[in-house]
Amino acid sequence: MTVIVLCFFVKYRETPIIKANNRTLSYLILLALMMSFLCSFLFIGEPLPTTCFFRQPAFGIIFVICVSCVLAKTIIVVIAFNATKPNSNIRRWLSLWVPLITVSVCTVLQVVICATWLMLCPPFPVKEMKLKTGTIIFHCNECSETAFWCMMGYMGFLACVSFTVAFFARKLPDSFNEAKWITLSMLIFLSVWVSFFPGYLNTQGKYMVAVEVFGIIASSAGLLICIFVPKFYILFLKPEMNTKEHLLEGSSRRKREAKF
Repeated sequence: MTVIVLCFFVKYRETPIIKANNRTLSYLILLALMMSFLCSFLFIGEPLPTTCFFRQPAFGIIFVICVSCVLAKTIIVVIAFNATKPNSNIRRWLSLWVPLITVSVCTVLQVVICATWLMLCPPFPVKEMKLKTGTIIFHCNECSETAFWCMMGYMGFLACVSFTVAFFARKLPDSFNEAKWITLSMLIFLSVWVSFFPGYLNTQGKYMVAVEVFGIIASSAGLLICIFVPKFYILFLKPEMNTKEHLLEGSSRRKREAKF
């Protein structure tokens, strides 16, 4: 599904609705979502040294790329609105460098956390015989619970920042304002991972893995549906809205309403 969405976005890349919402970030989010869906396979099957070593850092870094791209999209919406005001000096920030720097800085911090974890105490497969009487649980030992929760905490912090910025930008006057859909996607994302914690802490073995895989797939699907389905709706069911004239007319009307 993510590949199909990406193909359509590339095919219709010159249409106003695709161009209005930063195509580069949209492509990057879709590529990161593809990787997030695929990284769930690292959690399935017999624990191996390689999969145990890579699965949590891969999950953490990929999701931070997704969330930082969403944050960058929201920041661009806010900058674009303020740039239209008379005598505004913020127009110079409407460049490709702002989202790239945002995504790069946010991702590098997560890479540092994960690299430190892997260097100091890398995860490894272990056969646990003390968790459940009469049962050997073959699973990945994360080695450092502190590093794991630091990785998750940083991801949650970025999601909260993205949600907050999008929430305050959701009513800005723009025909193709993504902020309200980003707010909904971040609300779903946070809801999934808040419910993940009690389930993860109260399960063992394969059930613990199943809870995390569900969290990965559900939150990725929430981002994919909330951010990209509204564009498909306009692209295929409301093509009359996918014009430059509608974009300019809608922006002018909403600015007047906001001023009023």
